[in-house]
Amino acid sequence: MSQVIVRTRRRPLARLVLALGALGAASSLTPAVAHADADHLTVTVRHAGGGRDGTFQLYCHPDSGDHPDAAGACAAIDRGSRWGRETFAPVPQGSICTMQYGGPATAHVTGVWAGRPVDATYSRGDGCEIAR
Repeated sequence: MSQVIVRTRRRPLARLVLALGALGAASSLTPAVAHADADHLTVTVRHAGGGRDGTFQLYCHPDSGDHPDAAGACAAIDRGSRWGRETFAPVPQGSICTMQYGGPATAHVTGVWAGRPVDATYSRGDGCEIAR
């Protein structure tokens, strides 16, 4: 199973950053359980504020890792996944984006989703990035 970065207007990045940003605020963490067939992501959140920065392990299918709501985070990524589209694809070249700044938060996601390698970076630098 692999994961690809895709920018869509359905705000999967916002859901991912919000879901993963909550990790730093958790007081108790669930240990990661590695499964050979599981989707696995390492998410590094920076400049999110409120104690949300950090690096987190997330396993899906089955859900586990050190995310306090692994099931919710995996469900959010699943909702943003579409057959035939790269889930973690960057904003397409030539996209027309609003000149909107959503703050300094960034996320770097690496790992494997749906059998495919993932290496994606997210920001809130413009309207397309925010929507992604």
